[in-house]
Amino acid sequence: MNTTLRRAISMTLAAAVVIPLTASATNGMFSYGWGTQSKAMAGVAAAMPQDTLVTATNPAGMAFLGDRLDLSVSFFSPSKRGYKANPDFQTMTYPGTSTQVPAGFVVTPGDYESELDWFLIPSFGYNRVLNDRMTVGISMFGNGGMSTKYKDRAVWENFAYAPDQRVAITSQGGFPLYDTTGGVLGAPITDPSITQIDLGNGNVVPVVNGNPNGIFKATSPTGINLEQLFIEVPLTYKLNPNHAVAIAPVFAYQRFKAEGLQPFRQLSVAPDKVTNNGTDTSYGFGVQFGWMGRINERLTLGASYRTRVWMTEFDDYKGLFAEEGDLDIAPLLTLGLSYKAAPNLTLALDWQRIFYGDIKSISNTNAIDPSACGTTGIKPDYCLGGSNGMGFGWDSMNIIKFGARWDYSPQWSFMGGISYASDFAPSDQALFNVLAPATIKWHFTLGATYRHSKADEFSISLAYMPKEEVEGQNSNITGSQTGSIYMEQKEIEIGWTHRF
Repeated sequence: MNTTLRRAISMTLAAAVVIPLTASATNGMFSYGWGTQSKAMAGVAAAMPQDTLVTATNPAGMAFLGDRLDLSVSFFSPSKRGYKANPDFQTMTYPGTSTQVPAGFVVTPGDYESELDWFLIPSFGYNRVLNDRMTVGISMFGNGGMSTKYKDRAVWENFAYAPDQRVAITSQGGFPLYDTTGGVLGAPITDPSITQIDLGNGNVVPVVNGNPNGIFKATSPTGINLEQLFIEVPLTYKLNPNHAVAIAPVFAYQRFKAEGLQPFRQLSVAPDKVTNNGTDTSYGFGVQFGWMGRINERLTLGASYRTRVWMTEFDDYKGLFAEEGDLDIAPLLTLGLSYKAAPNLTLALDWQRIFYGDIKSISNTNAIDPSACGTTGIKPDYCLGGSNGMGFGWDSMNIIKFGARWDYSPQWSFMGGISYASDFAPSDQALFNVLAPATIKWHFTLGATYRHSKADEFSISLAYMPKEEVEGQNSNITGSQTGSIYMEQKEIEIGWTHRF
């Protein structure tokens, strides 16, 4: 490996350490594609290797690329993204007053957008031909992630009682006590000497501190930040000149931070490990397998499967994610074909399935009655952080991608593509997904490659993901209130290829 190559690899690795890889998520928490030319075709790559980032889709494609180095950088914007809460919640007249108050916990009505609008995401790949049958390489890329940051107000500000407010424990749940002198709803009652209250007809119920020292009071900003870095080392073997198989160990690194989720401490098996614990890290390992075969001069087929990536737990957030902080990365299956419709025109089609349903922290429902989680003592396993703890309610996702490449001249090629993803979650899961509004379904892409010389070429891809909105209602938590989450995305990526 020459000095220039070592310097390029070192610079890219260093950039990946300091530059967030957060927001490359477009199909749930996975990117829609990897590699500039592949992205220009909506992410198709299973049977059409164009650069060494093909490893992320199908490592067998490396067998047909030769000795080369690929570097790219993406400028990605997941904005607009946010949530809208509607003013359609139920109200009640507070006893002893004429004041109308929400009949339960609600999200303050309004339309709120997340900050953090642009992200810089580098990627790198290298392939080396060992002999006429084998190659070995390395690819590093942001697999995906998610990021939200709401600064205008705390999203969950109404999900906890006032600090040290006295709360009567009734058969219907907690009832916060306020000063009602003169028939006017006043300040929260915080007098610790009040330990019981007569609701009338001799119905005396206990009174407790509903928010000791304000530990459940939501703060601002509210949001999460999840980053996933993958390093794959593909080894390919040609069964014959037209068919190759591959295996690629997958090394993964995750970073996660959550802020402003204090009200959910009361629903967790580990209340001090839910939010505002800084950035925690996680490491893991998986394996990806691939096959690619040129059936004839026009048709190529490809298939790849990446196993679940088994990650260490997020210890600082073991009260948030199911199974005490477990957030493994979902398996990925890809099938594809490419067809040379003309000497200078290639069409390609990929189908992917991301098995989010296999990961409890992601797929477990949150549309359940959490009241039992607010009690003292042993909590049910569906409470946050429990062995079957509440999650984001995501479904496994199916994606169809179609792309075309037109080789206009020896110097220029032009690409385009479109992809569609199935719904990421049912509408009743929208409340928790304020933190991760992965609503994107359509991707529209364009791109071009300019071959400067036999050794060097430059590529660009442009992508637009139109705004998608998911409306929903979680009657177990916010009653009759409805709302929606939404996201729109844009991306520009530039890449450089050097052949040896």
